[in-house]
Amino acid sequence: MAYKAFDLTGKVALVTGGNGGIGFGMVEALAQAGADVVIWGSNPKKNADAEVKLAGLGVKVMSQVVDVADEHAVAAGMVEAVSKMGRVDTVIANAGIGAGASSFSEFPTETYRKVLSVNLDGVFFTFREACKHMVERAGQGDRAGGSLVAISSLSALDGAPRNEAYAATKGALIPMVRAIAVEHARYGVRANCILPGWIATDMTAGAQGNDKFNDNVIKRVPMRRWGQPADFGGMAVYFASDASSFHTGDNVLIDGGYGIF
Repeated sequence: MAYKAFDLTGKVALVTGGNGGIGFGMVEALAQAGADVVIWGSNPKKNADAEVKLAGLGVKVMSQVVDVADEHAVAAGMVEAVSKMGRVDTVIANAGIGAGASSFSEFPTETYRKVLSVNLDGVFFTFREACKHMVERAGQGDRAGGSLVAISSLSALDGAPRNEAYAATKGALIPMVRAIAVEHARYGVRANCILPGWIATDMTAGAQGNDKFNDNVIKRVPMRRWGQPADFGGMAVYFASDASSFHTGDNVLIDGGYGIF
């Protein structure tokens, strides 16, 4: 008999940036575990393609074109998701961009502001709207609570040369999530961070084909390989499930052992 706590039937999970990469790896696992899913992405075609890939799993799937850097779009998107799905139990803030510079001293302010607007402001707006919904539900007697998961990065802990803006946003998510976890525990709402290491996604496409990078970096990963989006499915299901009902304010590093080597 399967462990029932991992059964997500009746739950709704929303994943930003859920139409590809790590986001879709989590969406697919959540749907396979029985959750209805909401995909937020800025590319309508990728959203539609993701919906097609999930067809036949027997769950309700909804996609929305939402720019998480736009607080009004986030607020409207959350209202629509709740209205059409009935509720949202889990929100995974995965949407993010990577943009560096040739050196920190030459880092363009425009690039810095753009990275912050998506990677930090976007998570802030998304979680703020999610908390409004979850706290309101609790006030109406629904003690099912909720789960918030921010996708941070190994770069929040390690030095990330020429990527100071990206690293700053990912590092800032950790105290934000801890504060949310403490404030909202009384409502049954949990908040945690997942920190990916080197993962094979569109964001890392250039490095994946770089022999020097693979020799100098990926060979240092104890697992001796790039991580894959599917490697995040299990943790997504865990945090969305009742199995993690007492787990909050934590950081989970998924990097094949790179950070401890």
